[in-house]
Amino acid sequence: MHRIISTILISALVNAPLATLHAQSSKVPPAISSIREADIKRDLFVMGGDDFRGREAGTIDEMRASVWVADEMEKIGLKPLGDMGSWFQWWNMRRSRISSTSSSVNLGAKSLALWTEVTPASNTAGDVSAPTVFVSDYRDSTIDVRGKVAVAMLVAPAPAQIRSTTNTYEYNYTRPAITAMSNTLMRRGAAAVVLVADSVAEIAFDAVAKVQSRGTYDVIGGVPRFVRQPNPNAAPGQQVVPPPQRTLVPVLLVHRASLADWRNDGQMVDIRMRLEVFDYPSTNVIGVIRGTDPKLRNEYVLFSSHQDHDGVRYTVAGDSIWNGADDNATTSVALLAIARAWKKHPSKRSALFIFHGAEERGLLGSRYHVAHPVVPLSSIVAVLNGDMLGRNHPDTAALMGTQPPHRNSTQLVQMAIDANKATSKFVIDSLWDRPSHPEGWYFRSDHVPYAEKGVPALFFSSNLHNDYHTPRDEPKTIDYAKLTRITKWMYMTGWLAANGARPAVDSGFVLR
Repeated sequence: MHRIISTILISALVNAPLATLHAQSSKVPPAISSIREADIKRDLFVMGGDDFRGREAGTIDEMRASVWVADEMEKIGLKPLGDMGSWFQWWNMRRSRISSTSSSVNLGAKSLALWTEVTPASNTAGDVSAPTVFVSDYRDSTIDVRGKVAVAMLVAPAPAQIRSTTNTYEYNYTRPAITAMSNTLMRRGAAAVVLVADSVAEIAFDAVAKVQSRGTYDVIGGVPRFVRQPNPNAAPGQQVVPPPQRTLVPVLLVHRASLADWRNDGQMVDIRMRLEVFDYPSTNVIGVIRGTDPKLRNEYVLFSSHQDHDGVRYTVAGDSIWNGADDNATTSVALLAIARAWKKHPSKRSALFIFHGAEERGLLGSRYHVAHPVVPLSSIVAVLNGDMLGRNHPDTAALMGTQPPHRNSTQLVQMAIDANKATSKFVIDSLWDRPSHPEGWYFRSDHVPYAEKGVPALFFSSNLHNDYHTPRDEPKTIDYAKLTRITKWMYMTGWLAANGARPAVDSGFVLR
């Protein structure tokens, strides 16, 4: 169980004297009463239900969910701020994947069926024609694998490498095992790596195939994905160390039952891995409520979510729809509830609501918007991003961006603390914000591209759980009372930022 750091300690962690907010500015607006649990629950059962089939980025399901969000914003009375007066900012995602039609694997004279008999475990293209060498112990450097197809039984990864969240235990076991073994054999000069599944990896074989067949994604014209840099002030155990350089070669996973076929040395293997690359659309859904102050209405508080999730994938316990109710329908419907309250009582500054597309594919929508903002980045006074708001202990919530090196605005942090005191009174867990946290949770949502560009940014969450990125993340699992409280906390934080002094960026901030 994670140790909880209280709101009082969070206040101490901001490490800078602040003027106390004027009592009037911390007064909770009456419109907060229009943020209702019943509305949030109704919306979430729609957005996180099976009808949207998991809202996978780049599919018609993400488009249908995006249109639903736009329709809801229109009902509330927001104004569209997308392309050509629409709700949508369109952009292309680029997908690179192993071609199922032009790739092949042959063991001697036998052709193996891709994704069923043999599955690529990496997105690496290349041609290899080489003999096999069976590696009884992949750590034994006396076995010469140079220029050969190294074959080895999969070895269980170190327990610390097995993630406790996302997907299934079997998948979480198999991926780090593949990575550790293939990296070792690549560095020793193997021309290709073939790993034979053990009993656990055999259960995950179909999962590896279905995930890997999707390939990798990028966004055309977006800012690059932020890469964490070593912190010169971090303790040795907290440094982010770049992985050793290696030459990438094809990596394949085969069934446990095929061990006898692969065990003999000197068999010729012919591998032809071809990539296919294509572009297709995704979208950000954007609406605005204009501010009431003529001098401040061209400044914006940005409320941020993402509307996509993982779609239809491999079956777990009879269910193949990865709904993403907590991730991230919770924040999406929270933004709709905040917009209803904001429309009833607008602030001095304008409120911008952005539902970023394809967050799950690598923060693609936010990376595109930061490169092509619908309002100048310099006019955005705060980004309040949420991701997964509806699970875990009912009286705790997380706030990322509170601790160096993630904190970029002490004043915005103080606004969030004051807003929490005025509304939801959560005990704030900041452990997940620490640069030493193994999940690196701060860097995994849509506030990051904004923070990197110096826009004050915070990330609200209730953190990971065992249903994360599984079909079990369904509307029935959400704590709606907690979700409503976090929604009010985000609303009040935005209200303070939209009506008070503009939050300043901390001097010398560099995201690491």
